[in-house]
Amino acid sequence: MSKPYHVAVIGLGAMGMGAARSCLRAGLVTYGIDLCENAREQLQAAGAAAVMADARPLAETLDAVLLLVVKATQVRRILFGENGLAAHLKQGTGVMISSTISADEAATFAHELAGFGLLMLDAPVSGGAIKADAGEMTVMAAGADAAFAHLRPVLDAVAGKVYRIGSEPGQGSTIKIIHQLLAGVHIAVAAEAMALASRAGVSLDLMYDVVTHSAGNSWMFENRMARVLSGDYQARSAVDIFVKDLNLVADTAKALNFPLPLASTALNMFLTASNAGHGKEDDSAVIKIFNGIILPEQEGAA
Repeated sequence: MSKPYHVAVIGLGAMGMGAARSCLRAGLVTYGIDLCENAREQLQAAGAAAVMADARPLAETLDAVLLLVVKATQVRRILFGENGLAAHLKQGTGVMISSTISADEAATFAHELAGFGLLMLDAPVSGGAIKADAGEMTVMAAGADAAFAHLRPVLDAVAGKVYRIGSEPGQGSTIKIIHQLLAGVHIAVAAEAMALASRAGVSLDLMYDVVTHSAGNSWMFENRMARVLSGDYQARSAVDIFVKDLNLVADTAKALNFPLPLASTALNMFLTASNAGHGKEDDSAVIKIFNGIILPEQEGAA
């Protein structure tokens, strides 16, 4: 019988919860780390070996750490802040950072982790909560051969497709940032089209049906505008996440002296939605920036 493989998933949001469940299904000894008690309880009920708000008590046990928090500042606090986890992990532990962060931040984290004798994969992910829960995420990974080898059980558990981008951490994050340009613009233009349909007096159900069976469809239109039709803006991915991600896109382009007219417009749309108080709502709530349109309400809402 092979030796048990112990992994802590840090950040049990929509993607992290799915990834943790996938690790459990793959037979990995899985721990859930999150500040939210409800999230911890959910994973405990799914069969986690343990759940807690701080991974440090587990550090000597762990073979791998998977971080699925939102921002680089959270990654830094968890790994290198006061009582940071990195100093407590045993040498050779694999750290898979799957947050959407800048390429420079990913490279810096890899360098700092190496100082503790730790292996890192710069491994942002895509696919949404459903793919995460099915263990079918797309992973855009960069790192040394040893990091890929050590983290293979985690990759096999959570990913339907692993793209091995290169050996230098930061390369995976660059790919993800360019992907987020498309994702953000697709959501923004989907909202714009449905808002125009509303103003024109077109049934939004009909408009959705036509688009999803025609050439103008996109995965984001189909996924996000279904939420608009149901009036359900509970965040799976929040407006403020796309404010963050499209700012990363803008920063990447600025460093390359490269113009991004569509991404810049999409960023301003998400900023407008956030400024209007919709930052914590689902990113489909960007449609609420348009005045004078009637949107469906959630069934049973007052």
